[in-house]
Amino acid sequence: MTAPMRLAPVIQPYAWGSPTAFPELFGTPATGEPQAEMWMGAHPAAPSTVGGVPLTELIARDPLGMAGASGPGLPYLLKVLAVAGPLSLQVHPTAEQARAGFAREEAAGVPIGDPARTYRDPFPKPEMVCALTPFHGLCGFRAPDEAADLLESLDIPETGRWVETLRARPAGEALREVFQDMLGDASKDAREAVEHALTGAPSRGGSGPAGGLAVYAELARAYPGDPGVAAALLLNHVRLQPGEAIFLGAGVPHAYLGGVGVEIMANSDNVLRCGLTGKHRDVPELMRIVDFTPAPPHRVRPSADDGRHGYHPPATQFALVRHDLTEGAARTVQGGVPQILLCTGGHAVVGGLTLGPGESAFVPANAPELPLTGEGTVFRALPGG
Repeated sequence: MTAPMRLAPVIQPYAWGSPTAFPELFGTPATGEPQAEMWMGAHPAAPSTVGGVPLTELIARDPLGMAGASGPGLPYLLKVLAVAGPLSLQVHPTAEQARAGFAREEAAGVPIGDPARTYRDPFPKPEMVCALTPFHGLCGFRAPDEAADLLESLDIPETGRWVETLRARPAGEALREVFQDMLGDASKDAREAVEHALTGAPSRGGSGPAGGLAVYAELARAYPGDPGVAAALLLNHVRLQPGEAIFLGAGVPHAYLGGVGVEIMANSDNVLRCGLTGKHRDVPELMRIVDFTPAPPHRVRPSADDGRHGYHPPATQFALVRHDLTEGAARTVQGGVPQILLCTGGHAVVGGLTLGPGESAFVPANAPELPLTGEGTVFRALPGG
């Protein structure tokens, strides 16, 4: 097969999703339930289908023709996220950590589907999100002095030891110590005081939150009693406008909070959670994985060339290209690599296949160079390198 293939994506109904975003953006049916993620790819847990056949099966029949040198499967997974509530505070492992962790749990006989399983495959999971609407989240550690200032603005004595550590110790060491303490059982009373201060409830010496704390107050209301609320104060709050993107490498703690975006990631399901969730948390393992280097969010600036915007993060598994198509101006889709095209607005025609909003197609590696025309916006996922 060398022609583009229309994909039927999988919609994941996670609780943090929006019941209206996909229907409003793409004209897809509303279900009355949250629709959180639209998966396009060949992930074993939820592969897209072509005419009812899973893409995983089509690739397995002809790995070289379908996936090319990137095989035997696709190295990436493309998604659209519709974030109406906070995702869990999480990190992803490096390739070496993923291999070791997966082997360890396999040897221990922990079933892949066990909720307490941490490593579901032996692969890393770097990811990038590009905003379709205004989008925001938490990403990476603040400078310790900035985190100390934020904690002090709560005006409660319970944060004093954290503030002192952040101001007195080397950056990575201070962040590690405070982060671990915030997640521990011994800090339950301090976390409760933080939560009360954030939500404006009566607290010893506390008052309502300042403007810079509003996003953390929302977390406290959404996840009362969760250790991740206090830990979130150590992280950068980042906002994206449509077309802007950030990259999340291994070990970078993050949590998306709101908005709709196109996400591309390595084809992995390894997630270590530490808060803002009722799911399994493996704090000791997470502490081994987290990168405590303070840094601003890694923004990916696209290269621009006449309606073509290339996003190239430091990941070998994926890259992303956004085409802003105009009527009468033809583009081309390169041959030789496996690609997924997603139309997010207007319409696009690739190799004779027409895509409308929310529709996607898989272009196999053995396809030739194809014309891309139309009037709208198309994202193209392909291997990095």
